[in-house]
Amino acid sequence: MRAIPIVLLALLLGTSACNAAALERDRYFVASDGTHLHYSEAGTSFSHTIIFVPGWTMPAWIFEPQIQALGRSYHVVAFDPRGQGGSDVPSTGYEPIRRGKDIGELIAQLGRDRVVLVAWSLGVLDTLAYVHTAGDAHLAGLVLVDNSVGEDPPPPVVPHPPGPARPPPPHDERMRRFVAGMFRTQRGQAYLDRLTRATLRTPEYAAKALLAYPYPRTYWREAVYATDRPLLYIVRPRWVPQAETLVRNRPGTESEIFTDAGHALFVDEAARFNTIVDRFIHRRIWP
Repeated sequence: MRAIPIVLLALLLGTSACNAAALERDRYFVASDGTHLHYSEAGTSFSHTIIFVPGWTMPAWIFEPQIQALGRSYHVVAFDPRGQGGSDVPSTGYEPIRRGKDIGELIAQLGRDRVVLVAWSLGVLDTLAYVHTAGDAHLAGLVLVDNSVGEDPPPPVVPHPPGPARPPPPHDERMRRFVAGMFRTQRGQAYLDRLTRATLRTPEYAAKALLAYPYPRTYWREAVYATDRPLLYIVRPRWVPQAETLVRNRPGTESEIFTDAGHALFVDEAARFNTIVDRFIHRRIWP
């Protein structure tokens, strides 16, 4: 049989390597307090690194549309914070300083010089806590998704409905409603059930602690202005006034508004979200 030319063989092997590199791989590391933390990794190790940080009780796999799409061009990491996804569920650490430190230790584990952090919902606050305490030496840029950053004006207060207060529903029912309400586009019941089960891995006491971070709004704003790294603020209409103020007052900031998506806007409008992030990175961070 005729031998395959060396150049053709190299091309074939290169193609296979690229296809294999797009596969997700499970990874773990041990945080400085002994907690085992999980992350998924995709893409090629020699590409620029993007780290996705999920929101309240959410698993890293909710970023599957981003892992698959952006993993073709970048080294993509989706992180499970403590008490979430595939990470350990310790009894402590459900506060922003520790969770911000976990992000810093993940970056150190990856051994990357500079990364882009894409943080959603509560992950925005965890990421800003990391910036507040550790600085931006290992950051190439930030993408903050659908949460307040402490900028003016404060979010409007939603009044309680009149009448006697109703007792809260059981925790599992509350999480089921929360998950169902995150999407504007229809999700299959199997997907919603799987996501709800993932949120219930976070104990109720920890979930409550994560919603009661003991810091004023100014803490998060200080972190945003403490770094001059390029920042993309992707939000729904609720946060538009903050986005306008941030773009006006902070150089290197851009914003994108999703008017027809739910809180999980990167799932509802995955293609648009991925394109916006990719173009921002190419234009402002890694041309």
